[in-house]
Amino acid sequence: MLESTAKNAGRSAVTVVPVEGSALWRAFHRLPYALYKDDPNWVAPLLLERRFHFDKTHNPFFQHAKAAFWLAYRDGVPVGRITAQIDALHLARYNDATGHFGFIEGIDDPLVFEALLGAAESWLRSEGMRRCVGPVSFSMWDEPGLLVEGFDRPPCVLMGHALPYYQNHIVAQGYTKTQDLLAYDHDMGPPLQQTMERIVARGQEKHHFKYRTIRMDRKSFKSEVVLLLNILNDAWSDNWGFVEVTDAEVDEMVMMFKMVLRPDSVVIAEYQGEAAGFALTLPDINEAIRDLDGRLFPFGFVKLLWRLKVSGVPSLRMPLMGVRRKWQNSQIGAVLALSIIRQMRLSHIARGIVRGELSWILDSNERMKHMITLIGGTIYKRYRIYEKALF
Repeated sequence: MLESTAKNAGRSAVTVVPVEGSALWRAFHRLPYALYKDDPNWVAPLLLERRFHFDKTHNPFFQHAKAAFWLAYRDGVPVGRITAQIDALHLARYNDATGHFGFIEGIDDPLVFEALLGAAESWLRSEGMRRCVGPVSFSMWDEPGLLVEGFDRPPCVLMGHALPYYQNHIVAQGYTKTQDLLAYDHDMGPPLQQTMERIVARGQEKHHFKYRTIRMDRKSFKSEVVLLLNILNDAWSDNWGFVEVTDAEVDEMVMMFKMVLRPDSVVIAEYQGEAAGFALTLPDINEAIRDLDGRLFPFGFVKLLWRLKVSGVPSLRMPLMGVRRKWQNSQIGAVLALSIIRQMRLSHIARGIVRGELSWILDSNERMKHMITLIGGTIYKRYRIYEKALF
């Protein structure tokens, strides 16, 4: 058992222990409730879902990765938590001896962050890693990045939240920015700029794109999700930190999407006889669970189901969008992307959606940033990923 202790003059020691056994796991999952109790913008995650997510027999991430988990204690009270993970698929793709930390939470005390990050770094070194990147919780397909701007509004579904002091304590431990991820807010009310409408109209007249929604019948749905991920793997293959999803992860996405998607949640654009691009939106489940306090039982599940399937959620997030690589650096690719967004926007306005979040977008992706600005999106949250050499 790895256990470390950090001390500082005038303060009680911080002890970091591995998370083992049901009592420590409960403390690990419940810690954010104490930290965010006075933060009106924090949304308690569904505890049942979190337990499954961290279960190595359930989450397919652990079929190609391994992880360690710690809690920090002071005077017998949990004051912080962290994970460290090593993804074999990342290492096979990049060969960069890089591991990741994630799920970092702690009280406003540099000693706590020193102890947590020290435990994660020590474990990564022992596994042969020479660089630590994070927070990545667990992967770039989950909730990467630390919120550093935009604390005044709740996070959208599958996006993280944090307390403002986290970034200072992480930087103080020798971490520097390696990448920023942006979240754009889009108000569905104002009409699109005439410039965009003209671009889309001319492109449609010239190229005759066809659009369809996703087929959700039992026979077709999995092959449709595989098609979307095939486009995504091609479109995102050059993106920073990209790692392809596995077949097992596809199966998990199929189950999740089946529960929350509507046919008009996905727009697929076809060009020259093939599916050339798509966009997918999710209802902002965080808006539907904000008052559940993380509990589905006894009545939380009924409330959630009603809000998603009957009353509806008036906001959404677009987490996935892609245009095949062969079109990306052409005028056709730009018009395809704008046309897909426009089609998606029209269908959602028709059913009462009032706002959407487009996230996450790499801060280095100037082409996509320009496109989102063209449709009226504004940056309202910034997430940061840090790195540190482990020598």
